[in-house]
Amino acid sequence: MTNLAKLIPGNTFPSIEAMLLDGDRVNLGQAHGDADWQMLVVYRGKHCPLCVRYLNLLEQHKQQLTAIGVSITAVSADSKIQATENMQSLNVSFPIAYGLSVEQMKQLGLYISTPRSETETDHIFSEPALFVINGEGVLQAVDISNAPFLRPELDVIVRGLTFVRKQTDYPIRGTLIE
Repeated sequence: MTNLAKLIPGNTFPSIEAMLLDGDRVNLGQAHGDADWQMLVVYRGKHCPLCVRYLNLLEQHKQQLTAIGVSITAVSADSKIQATENMQSLNVSFPIAYGLSVEQMKQLGLYISTPRSETETDHIFSEPALFVINGEGVLQAVDISNAPFLRPELDVIVRGLTFVRKQTDYPIRGTLIE
């Protein structure tokens, strides 16, 4: 059995880059636009209808997140062709990155899966995760799943982040390490 490396809330989020469909490279943990916080959503890829649904639901919360200074980027291990094809099913205005490597997946502490068959997809992919990185580049919140149907409710995330952003002394949770 292999131990999975965990990112620790309160520590600096690793500098990881991926490609956007327009050819630009993006630092996945860095806020963009007028935001100072970043929400990074890792999704399984084009082959996952639950991921497409989740990303489309996330778009419905983008305005609320933007209002509290949180930008959104989503990333998968898909190829550029797969990511481009996936845009036909996605109705989102936040950046979609592709090409997450196995090394990067491990660096993020993600659960990694192999396809069940060639009809599912043609590459190793990560299971879903959600990271919130604060204005200092520190991991504020993390949710890592090993299955596509285990994801935090977006309404709850938005309400929680709104609460945290309004507090001046709300601590980063989960930092006690024995």
